[in-house]
Amino acid sequence: MTGDRAGDYRILHEAALRDYLAGVPDLVALLGVEPVSWSITEVGDGNLNLVFIVKGDRGGVAVKQALPYVRLVGESWPLPLSRAHYEFLALSRQAELAPGLVPALLHHNETLALTVMELLEPHIIMRRGLVAGTEYPRFVDDITTFMARTLFFTSDLALSAADKKQAIAAFAGNHALCKITEDLIFTDPYRIAEQNRWTAPYLDGLAAGLREDMDLHVASSRLKLKFMASPEALLHGDLHTGSIMVTDSQTRVIDPEFAFYGPMGFDIGAVLANLLMAYFASAGHERAPGERRAFEGWVLETVETVWNEFARKFLDLWRTEAGGDAYPVSLFAGEKGAARLEAERQAYMQRLFTDTVGFAAAKTIRRIFGLAHNIDFELIEDPRQRAICEARAVRLARTMMVEAEAYPTIADVTGALRRLRDWQPELSG
Repeated sequence: MTGDRAGDYRILHEAALRDYLAGVPDLVALLGVEPVSWSITEVGDGNLNLVFIVKGDRGGVAVKQALPYVRLVGESWPLPLSRAHYEFLALSRQAELAPGLVPALLHHNETLALTVMELLEPHIIMRRGLVAGTEYPRFVDDITTFMARTLFFTSDLALSAADKKQAIAAFAGNHALCKITEDLIFTDPYRIAEQNRWTAPYLDGLAAGLREDMDLHVASSRLKLKFMASPEALLHGDLHTGSIMVTDSQTRVIDPEFAFYGPMGFDIGAVLANLLMAYFASAGHERAPGERRAFEGWVLETVETVWNEFARKFLDLWRTEAGGDAYPVSLFAGEKGAARLEAERQAYMQRLFTDTVGFAAAKTIRRIFGLAHNIDFELIEDPRQRAICEARAVRLARTMMVEAEAYPTIADVTGALRRLRDWQPELSG
């Protein structure tokens, strides 16, 4: 699967990529023996990398190559190629723990920072489907299985202390990607930063308010500290609806190049945040009043069931698969011990939910005031309507960050969503 026959790193565009793939026998067998006839299309619309779809008469593959800089910004923002190595490690581990929920790995070249994967067709990026108002019946079961298994089996609940520390060390070098998160999510939205942007002039007042809101600065900094200092489990690290590809019957999680060992609530919160933003953005995509109410109801139900099903599956794994050094069985013998351990499991999940609420809020705010935005909002053509939808999301996100414990259940979150759906904010400009 791994090759290093190509020498030093170079960016592969169509001709060079064709020549490279033609030198990998397994890929030739999959695509077809006439490389000259392969179609190669660059489809990357992300912030960091080149992505190609390659098709031959026998089949197709997806090819991802890391660039030595942030694609969204350019060469002025260099970025290590090693992120492709960590993505490969993460996908390999996720495939073991959650089989069928990530794309199959076909080839990897560490020197070229290049990975060849299963071509996902007719899957689409989930975020685009949500903008269109599409419901995905398999999503909840699949994403909760993915999160429960990848988080539990890489945690101290399942691993020995030695194995866990070795696993942390294997991903510790991915600090440049962590630094992006630390700055863009927890720091830049709350200060003047060159790459910040928002729906101006309508949100100018809100943006200024973020920079003066010390309660919010404290809440964000606490979350940042937890992100930096709590290696609870192997995280995907960027688990939003742009990193999930779906059909009515399948879900695939892609792009874990931000993977590292961090707090579980960050991944769970990222999923919930993107559902919250899809809900608030929905009104801006209406062509007639009320036409998307059924879809919005599905989103609310999905928010609730994502947390509830994740918690159920995670607890089931803890009760049946716990082999780690945390919570030694010998300390919880007999009926009294079992009852006390079960109470502790419930308390653990409550703490995790509080973390999740805070991280979901931070992820929401950064998508409205930071560098990289969501098409959920961006594709709302009327900027004033877009700002209204975004302001609703920000109002909820602020209370979720500053008063996370005021949301003890996921129903409290969805209740707040419903109440804010038609709230009319005061805009600037």
